[in-house]
Amino acid sequence: MAELIQQQELNVEVDFFGFGFQEVDDRFVPVGYPEGRVPEGFLAEHPGRIDVESGGHTHTASLTVEVWDAEPPSAEAREAWEAQGEARIRSASGELAFWAVAGPMPEYVRLPDVGREWQVRVYCAGREEVRRLTQESVPEGVERYLAQFWPIDA
Repeated sequence: MAELIQQQELNVEVDFFGFGFQEVDDRFVPVGYPEGRVPEGFLAEHPGRIDVESGGHTHTASLTVEVWDAEPPSAEAREAWEAQGEARIRSASGELAFWAVAGPMPEYVRLPDVGREWQVRVYCAGREEVRRLTQESVPEGVERYLAQFWPIDA
């Protein structure tokens, strides 16, 4: 049975309906966020980065990052998620930085192992509400994400 190794609670700045997380060592990211971003779907996997499409234009979203030692149980029973997707990412440094179109954010995902490939399952709730609210203001914490990481065995 999979065990939760660590958990982080973060805030991410969303602009132009999205954000991304990518390997902090630029040598392993051929095209950094937001270059090559195609705002279709929920998740887009690129070498060294993953793009996430949001329900709202400009706002602050809350993000829970869970790192597991093996594939975790589905989080579908935790909340009524409006979107979910899976992707893979390799992290040479063990750290993933968050990026908006405006540039990098101070938040990082810290993974326990360097040089490893990870599977990540991302869930999102609050998309419809944030879509409505961002037309009137810059909401905080309305859109909520859960990202579950686990190692891919070589």
